[in-house]
Amino acid sequence: MGRLPRVLVLATGGTIAGKADPRSAIGYDAGSTTGQQLVAAVPGVDRLAQLQVEQIANIPSQDMNHKVWFRLMERINQAFARHEADAVVITHGTDTMEETAFFLDTVLHHDQPVVMTGAMRPGSAISADGPANIYEAVKVAAHPQAKGRGVLVVLNDTIHAAHWVSKADSTVLQTFVSRQTGPVGIVDPAAVRFYGPPRPRLFLSLPDGATLPAVDVVYAHADMDGRQIDDAIRAGVKGIVIAGMGDGNVSAQAMQALDRAVRAGIVVVRSSRVGDGFVNRDVEVDDEAHHFVASYDLNPQKARLLLQLLLAGGVQDVQAVQRAFAFGY
Repeated sequence: MGRLPRVLVLATGGTIAGKADPRSAIGYDAGSTTGQQLVAAVPGVDRLAQLQVEQIANIPSQDMNHKVWFRLMERINQAFARHEADAVVITHGTDTMEETAFFLDTVLHHDQPVVMTGAMRPGSAISADGPANIYEAVKVAAHPQAKGRGVLVVLNDTIHAAHWVSKADSTVLQTFVSRQTGPVGIVDPAAVRFYGPPRPRLFLSLPDGATLPAVDVVYAHADMDGRQIDDAIRAGVKGIVIAGMGDGNVSAQAMQALDRAVRAGIVVVRSSRVGDGFVNRDVEVDDEAHHFVASYDLNPQKARLLLQLLLAGGVQDVQAVQRAFAFGY
């Protein structure tokens, strides 16, 4: 038998690191257990890989932020550059897992596997799902066919690609879905199975010392006026993502406010509050005339991140931004 692959486990907190709290029958406090404790509670995982565990943060994922993203990016780049690890597994809360996965998928330029996992139940709960998810995440990370697939999200026996995955249910174990495409594979204690070849990926590089500029998401609704958009303009944001109705629509008053945002030099991206479907250009809205960007398959939270990364890299031209959003389509 050959050498076991080396997997670096980076812990960030979340429900998977949570402990029960008596405030309710299902109450818990996220980020209460260390990564070392999490891995130690997974029977047989040491037979899959040589594991090294490091604590990057220990926070609930609603507190996830760009500083932790940057630390993850830097540590992963360092680990692969120094040949410290063959793959990385990240434990993370589920609420913002899709955003962290999308960020890392866009800024990491490696073929080595990076796999994210978490849990919908804390470790103290009946039938906690964390140990099985960690086991399967390590199994996927150690698999030869995981290379070149970008950042993967593994929970509940299912493998998702970062670009498409999103959280779809607030409580159930099968919360993650990839609505446009379906999952890219499945995993169980016996096997890892991918459904197809790796997909093309958009790579963006952050300049040294770069920060993520302010980009607001504004949620569209019936009887909407332009106040939230005008507030964002006054706040000096660099971008606005609309979580629009249907295929990215807003009211006439909100549309006028978005035009004011464009005239103020703010990049406007139309996304949708609907879970499925694409926001295409020039359908109900004349994007060309308004100088808007259509998000295509990206939900508002991922559209926000892509716009932040583009702006951080100096890409402000609306046509160039649109080409990035249309990558692969």
